Amino acid sequence: MFGSLIGNPTAPGTDWGEQMLNTVASRSIAQLFSQSESVDVQIRCSPSSKLLQGSIDSFKMDGRGLVIRRRFPVKEMSFETDRVSIDFSSVLSGSLSLKQPTQAIAQVVLTEAGINQAFEADLVTQRLEHLELPGLESLTEGKPVSFTQVRVQLKPGNRIQLVAMAKIGDRPEIPIVLETTVEIERRRRIQFTNPEFVDESVPEEVRPESQQLSQALLDALNGMVDLDRFNLDGVKLRLNRLETRQDTLTFNGYAEISHFPKHG
Repeated sequence: MFGSLIGNPTAPGTDWGEQMLNTVASRSIAQLFSQSESVDVQIRCSPSSKLLQGSIDSFKMDGRGLVIRRRFPVKEMSFETDRVSIDFSSVLSGSLSLKQPTQAIAQVVLTEAGINQAFEADLVTQRLEHLELPGLESLTEGKPVSFTQVRVQLKPGNRIQLVAMAKIGDRPEIPIVLETTVEIERRRRIQFTNPEFVDESVPEEVRPESQQLSQALLDALNGMVDLDRFNLDGVKLRLNRLETRQDTLTFNGYAEISHFPKHG
């Protein structure tokens, strides 16, 4: 399942201590993901004798083709630390244990296709079903609303096009099409702001209803996309900025690492 777990332990300039650490750390990091194409770890410690005191000069992880919680694909994820203190005895037993929490520079790259796959996950779809929408009773007649078939298309300038269908009781589905800006709030929440309703993509007879439901959909999404819901074991991500580029959405920030998952 986990391809290329130990990277290239025989690379020039990598001594036995770094090789051992790279192997143990790669196996530990791989446990964070349901699936991965590659997880490559590079640990630097010179001279190797510093390992006996549990001192590492730097730690870098690069992962590709990752899947979190079986349903959330990530194209690339990387994080890199400066000096780290570890328990050397844990390495000898085949695991990696930090003496104290550390922070790492982090980057996460999502694809448009991966984002749309994530919108199909039960954790997401269940939170968009049977919603009560106070203030829209004249439209919904007091019936709950479900948003389905949510799709995004990434646009330049941190904008996305958001498409969905709204279902109210046994009435025909109402299409929703809008463009919105993607922003970061409190370093952990993804917010959709500055919406623009795309009139020409919605039949004229349902445009007023579609526009009202568009804001309701954004309200639901803004209350849901919180990184703390997707934390990895021992790794908490915090974001500083994001950027849309062609078919990818890239997040830059840092990772708070409290511990590594135990292998096996």
